[in-house]
Amino acid sequence: MSKQEEALQDAHKFQYWKSQMESNGMKINAINDFYIRRRHNGEVLFAMLEVDADTPEGDKIPPALFLKGHAASMLVCLIDKDTREKFVVLVKQRRIADGSQIYEHPAGMVDASDAADEVAAREIGEEVGLAVTASELTKLNPRVWYPSTGTSDEGMHFFFIEKEMLRDEIMSFHHKNMGSESEHERITSVVATIPEAHKLITNVNGLLLNFLYLKHVGDYETMKLL
Repeated sequence: MSKQEEALQDAHKFQYWKSQMESNGMKINAINDFYIRRRHNGEVLFAMLEVDADTPEGDKIPPALFLKGHAASMLVCLIDKDTREKFVVLVKQRRIADGSQIYEHPAGMVDASDAADEVAAREIGEEVGLAVTASELTKLNPRVWYPSTGTSDEGMHFFFIEKEMLRDEIMSFHHKNMGSESEHERITSVVATIPEAHKLITNVNGLLLNFLYLKHVGDYETMKLL
């Protein structure tokens, strides 16, 4: 391991996961790492672990863990100043599991030391090209929600932001090449109406975010179209 590489046990997400395990009465006997993916700066991005741990009831937990940490997903709603029509900005990129092109809301990983709203604002700038501040975002879930309780520690934070713009300004975000070369991201932004976006999105987090947003703003007419 080079000097620039963060050790697994020093990563905030690992320390947070371990502290949660211990606070829930788990006895950790051994942890073996099979693969660690790091960012270009050496920080741990995620890891595949084998965990030997006992529950307070005396059972063993399933040993496979995908250590990913928390993530933020953001619905970016751009409202036409003249017609009041709503559009969302999605990102299109390759799905790691099968290589398919997928559409989803902008998202980013949140380490235990990060503020989720600040990460969300930064990722909107990086993946969409829209400059926003954390204070402009609205949180949609009161606490962290877990999409995969069986094999991963991943926890989700959901946000939305609304911005009024002229139609030409809104469409300027359509088909922009975004993403970070250092993180091997090839991302294209896509502008769509909410019903159109709902048909394009295939991941559960994205579909849930659509409903959370529409419920929060009371747009039940659009919800009927999904």
